[in-house]
Formats: sequence, structure tokens, C-alpha cells
Amino acid sequence: MSFGQNVAATKIELLKYKKSSQVAKMVQKILDDKRKVLLKNIEEMIEEASKARGGIWDPLQDIYKSVNEAYLALGTNTVDSVAESTPPVMEVDVHTRRVVDVKIPALTVREKDTKSMPYGFADTNSSIDRAAKQIKELLPKICKAAEYENSIFSLAKALEKTQKLLNALENVII
Repeated sequence: MSFGQNVAATKIELLKYKKSSQVAKMVQKILDDKRKVLLKNIEEMIEEASKARGGIWDPLQDIYKSVNEAYLALGTNTVDSVAESTPPVMEVDVHTRRVVDVKIPALTVREKDTKSMPYGFADTNSSIDRAAKQIKELLPKICKAAEYENSIFSLAKALEKTQKLLNALENVII
């Protein structure tokens, strides 16, 4: 049965209309519940994201300061060669989880077993070591903040889609 077209006024058509109207109202309730759950999850993610972002900026400024000191003391060639020769010490694994039928990436940061630095102490100074240590400590926090930001974006897209469906259902069908 199509809505908004001329329909013969028979008892069968009336029963079809009542049944489809009931289904439309049930779907409306389900979409409204989904919208409420999405809003609640977005609010929770925003709080978590602000907490995660709060502890990043000060250590990040310290890292930039240490790297800048290393560039000034050692020169760009030395710092660049140390950076290129250093193997990765962290791995980031990405897997997805579902929240209200929305795929959200979840990041896991794992530290590789590297106890020693691959560069010699004669060619470098403490600012490179300090920056490397701080980056190693800060990377999981940065990944967690990025995870929350991406989750908020994905949930907002799903909320927008759900709201459009709900509006279409209310304004066109019901």
C-alpha cells in the first residue's frame, strides 16, 4: 500500500491502513529509542574525549621543547639520522566494536620489547632521550583521544541518519 495516493474506501483498505499505521508507529518508537541511545553515547564519549585530551597538551609541549633543544644542540642532520635509524617501539592495533549498530574503531597500543636505544650516547644528548621517553608514554593517551574523537564522529553520523529516517517517517507516513 502506498501512502498519499487515492485509495478505494473499502473495509479491506481500512484494515491495511490500520496495520501499516501500527507498524509505522512501532518503527517510529524503535528509531526514537535508537536516537536517545545514540545521544546518550555521544554525551558519554564527549566527556571521555575531553578527559583524554586534557592530559595531552602539556606533555606534548614538553616533547616539542625537547626536540627543539635537540635540533638546536645537535643539528638537523644528526637528529634526523637518529630518528631514521630508530626502529618502531610501539604497535597500534585497530579492531572494531559495535555500539547501537554503529562500527566504532578501538585502538590498542602495544609496546615492543626494546630495552636499549639504537643510537650511541656520544652522538646525542639527553634531550633526544627525554623526548623519546615522553613520546613513548604519551602515545597511548593520544591514541585513546583519537579513538574517542572518531567514535563521536561515527555516532554523530548515525544520529543524523536516524533523525532523517525519523523525520521522514513522522512527516510523510504517519
